[in-house]
Amino acid sequence: MLQVTNLTKRFGPGLPPVVEGLEFTVAPGEILALLGPSGCGKTTTLRLIAGFERADSGEVRLQGHLLTGPHTHVPPERRGIGFVFQDYALFPHLSVLGNVMFGLAHLPPRERKARALEVLDLVGVTLFKDRMPHELSGGQQQRVALARTLAPAPRLILLDEPFSNLDVALRSTTREEVRAILKASGTSAVLVTHDQEEALSFADRLAVMRSGRIEQIGTPEEVYHRPRTPFVAQFLGRTNLIPAQAEGRYAVSPLGRLELDRACRGQVLLSLRPEHLELVPANGEVSGEVIAREFKGHDLTYRVRLGDAVYLVQTDYTKRFELGARVRLVPREAAVVVGSGGPLDPEPCPF
Repeated sequence: MLQVTNLTKRFGPGLPPVVEGLEFTVAPGEILALLGPSGCGKTTTLRLIAGFERADSGEVRLQGHLLTGPHTHVPPERRGIGFVFQDYALFPHLSVLGNVMFGLAHLPPRERKARALEVLDLVGVTLFKDRMPHELSGGQQQRVALARTLAPAPRLILLDEPFSNLDVALRSTTREEVRAILKASGTSAVLVTHDQEEALSFADRLAVMRSGRIEQIGTPEEVYHRPRTPFVAQFLGRTNLIPAQAEGRYAVSPLGRLELDRACRGQVLLSLRPEHLELVPANGEVSGEVIAREFKGHDLTYRVRLGDAVYLVQTDYTKRFELGARVRLVPREAAVVVGSGGPLDPEPCPF
């Protein structure tokens, strides 16, 4: 469906690229999330795909048609791409129905209204068709904005942090509803967000961006459970980064002997998520001290000091340890290799 190849953008001569060498694809009906910190280039990438910005180099193709290239720049209105803005950008002087009909001027009046009512029904706001935007809640405005974008049947929809203005409870339910609507319509989409939970729950695949480049791309499960770099491991949720000495599928670390997710040799940096560690009472082995405990309702997060390091451990709320307790940290999963070091490493882990 969408193919982005070697896309690069600078905002002035001599300035560093905001986006550099980006490459990814989006399959028909797939939702891809671009996730990263502020300034990583994710919104610029979205604007390049939409045609709001001109690329310095690279290509954007949609269903095989060249939209952006060395001598090609198809204007936004001719790309067949819908865009949902962060602030929804509804026309305040038009009703809900009028907003949705606005982009259907190419159709006869009767067909315009029929199509608008069809998508309003799809997003579940038909009852509000005669209301003005200021009479709607944030979640309702978001769904109207999506209906307006879906009405012309775009080949691709781009969403620029569309849930960021909603409160936490409404954000979660609206996110689920929008995902269901996109899947029901079979529409491909690219979502830009800095919210890790949003990317993990909304997307079929996610690309973690850093300094204008894609650091890692894959399914949410792959990227979360098997991060390829320390940045991805730390940005996509909390983790413990542990230096170790690897020998094959095992490594010697401050936590003892750890199983690895792949064979390595030499100095390595490992990632273990807090939920992949378990606490057990110490029985004379290498042990740490519980220095903090955070109750979160469904689970507990402990901070355990072991040597010069502090480790995060997440357990269910029934497994309680008092502050000052001596405990042993037991891995429940293989540690993930996220870095290799040492100029003397004879066989460093391949990346």
